[in-house]
Amino acid sequence: MDILALLLMGLVFVASLVIQGGLQATFARFSRVANSRGLTGAEVARAILDAHGLTHVRVEPVPGALTDHYDPHAKAVRLSEPNYASPSLAALAVAAHEVGHAVQDAHGYTWLRVRASLWPAASLGTNLGPILVVGGLMLGAIGLAKLGLYLYLAVALFQLVTLPVEFDASRRALEFLRRMGFLSREEMAPAQKVLTWAALTYVAALASSLATILYYASLLMGRREE
Repeated sequence: MDILALLLMGLVFVASLVIQGGLQATFARFSRVANSRGLTGAEVARAILDAHGLTHVRVEPVPGALTDHYDPHAKAVRLSEPNYASPSLAALAVAAHEVGHAVQDAHGYTWLRVRASLWPAASLGTNLGPILVVGGLMLGAIGLAKLGLYLYLAVALFQLVTLPVEFDASRRALEFLRRMGFLSREEMAPAQKVLTWAALTYVAALASSLATILYYASLLMGRREE
């Protein structure tokens, strides 16, 4: 069981590397292709927000690469500095995606609320789960190890709920870009490719957590059989 779990973890790790490589290659490729209207990521984000009555939501640059995110507490769409100022197809796809989260927030999208409610437990599971599992096994405290496993399950649950949130934001993004005429028909395909590779990273994260849980469970089962 331990060997199978380790093999699965290895396969998931390799798959994650492939997905990360695909995302980086696709993003790099379409970061060099400007959209036909010459609009920047920040301009498109602002226009979509205003069109949905979200004039109070700010659009701000943030340092780093692919650090783009929506902050529901500050009501701000934060775009990495390259995407904020870039007129590339990749920048527009990412900007529209993050605005998709802002629109989800404004409309009370159910899965976004569920994910937010799971965040405290997932954060605790990420930080303490592995420590409790390994520490419990080393000390022979099976109950402590089980607690760590349960906490780590919250991480997988959070990542599972993240999938519909991210897929829906990408769906909204493509609709915004198409309906508002920011991208031509030919430019939509590259934008979809960028968002598809980005979505796959969340699938890989969930698969990695599930493989880790299987490995921890196999360790617990082996210890109980001793």
